[in-house]
Formats: sequence, C-alpha cells, structure tokens
Amino acid sequence: MRPNADYGRASFDVRHSGVIQGSYDLPLGRPGSPLGKSWRGWLAANWQVSGIVTLQSGLPFTPQLSYNPSNDGDTRNPVRPSWNPNFNGKVIMGGPNEYFSALAFIQPLAGTYGNVGRNILEGPSLRQFDLALAKRWSLWERVKLQFRSDFFNLFNHTNLNTPNPVVYAGATGGPSPTAGVITSTATTSRQVQLGLKLLW
Repeated sequence: MRPNADYGRASFDVRHSGVIQGSYDLPLGRPGSPLGKSWRGWLAANWQVSGIVTLQSGLPFTPQLSYNPSNDGDTRNPVRPSWNPNFNGKVIMGGPNEYFSALAFIQPLAGTYGNVGRNILEGPSLRQFDLALAKRWSLWERVKLQFRSDFFNLFNHTNLNTPNPVVYAGATGGPSPTAGVITSTATTSRQVQLGLKLLW
C-alpha cells in the first residue's frame, strides 16, 4: 500500500465558485411617473426583474486505464497511466472532441503502477445566467396575483461535462479514440417557464 500515491484533490473540490443574485423593482407606472394613473401606468406598474449569475471552476478528475497492468487484484480503484517524458505540448486542449491530450500519458510496464497523481486534471468551468421577470396585481387587501416568466440559462451557454478519463483501453495499441471526449453537458439548454402565483 502506498497512501501517498493517492494524495490529491477531493473529487468534489471546486476551487473557485461565485453566485451573484440581485433584484430590482422597476419604477414604471408609479404615482408621479410619466405614465401616471393611465391604463399604461397600470400595465407597467409593479414589475420586478431579478437575476442569478453562477460562475465556478471545473471538477477535478483522474486519467485512467481500463485494465490493470499491476495485476494486484484490485478491481475497485482505477489504475492510472504514467506521464510521457517526451511530451512537451499542452495537456488541456479544452475542446469537446479532445479536452485533454492522450499523448501526455504512456502505459506503465506490466507489474507496475503509473506515476500520474489522483485528480490532477480539471474539467470545464461552468457559467450560467438566469433571469426572472414578474408582475404583481393586488386583488384584495391581503391577496395578490403574480405573473412570472423565468429564463434559465438565458444566453444558452453550453456548459460541458467532465470528459472520458480512460486513456488506454488495453495493454496493446495506442490511446483510446474516446480519451478526453465529452459527450454530455453539465446544465440544460435555455429553458423558459411561465406561471401564475396566488399570494395571501
């Protein structure tokens, strides 16, 4: 057992994360405004706009082998490759078809462990902007009706998921053709939701 070989970032370690939220009551249609008490003022009054901006760095992940060259009988923990001493390029490419370069890694010799650390690579970052627009009507003294329109991922930004971490699928042959390929997204595409809410 070599506990130091597994020292690394936790799989849920997001190093940078920020959420900014704000709301603003639009001043349109209030008493004294240019629209006054006309029907235009009634229609423009009591609107509120709010938004949430979410920014965070990616989750760490470990390059892996889908076979066990060490032959230690451990079927639970994935075996890692070794660093390629002849590789000089960028490890993180960033694209969905090749997020990281598989050429940065080589297969360890039979009966040995790879020297790549645990969770040494970081997945794609996440950026999302949600917007809500709401209008409130007073029906009775304590009863109000609210119309809401919510826009999730307003700018339809594609947030990529973690790539396929398997670099080598077998003891022979080159890197796996799907190494570093991203096949899913971490968030949905733009979603629009309309609704009515009764408040009392």
